[in-house]
Amino acid sequence: MKIGIAADHAGFEQKQAVIAELNKQYEVIDFGAMTPDPDDDYPDIVVPLAEAIASKTVERGIAICGSGVGVSIAANKISGVRAALITDTYSARQGVEHDDMNLLCIGGRVTGPMLIRELVDTFLRARYIGTGRFERRLQKVIALEHRR
Repeated sequence: MKIGIAADHAGFEQKQAVIAELNKQYEVIDFGAMTPDPDDDYPDIVVPLAEAIASKTVERGIAICGSGVGVSIAANKISGVRAALITDTYSARQGVEHDDMNLLCIGGRVTGPMLIRELVDTFLRARYIGTGRFERRLQKVIALEHRR
């Protein structure tokens, strides 16, 4: 599985730690930031990752900012991206299994390193169920992207 990752300055340190772990099992593409610049802006960092998810250049993504809220809001503006701010392992698994979540958003300033590791592992191991009510609901969400 090819994984994309991005973080602004507030998630830079956590991103580096996640990359070190992921490189043991996955192909990882780092979408930045490449340095912890306090003047960077989370939309500039997360949009290239979100576009890579939408184009299927990467299968899943991980985005980290201070709270996780900003990257989740910005990423969800890209058609084909289903991003969520996740703070517990149940939601990390259920978000993929039930909703085909493809971008895990984490708050680097509010989530500890061990929980980040658990969230990432749970998210990446989960698989979309893709049948019955889950597929019906996903198709309704996808249809919303095409409404004007």
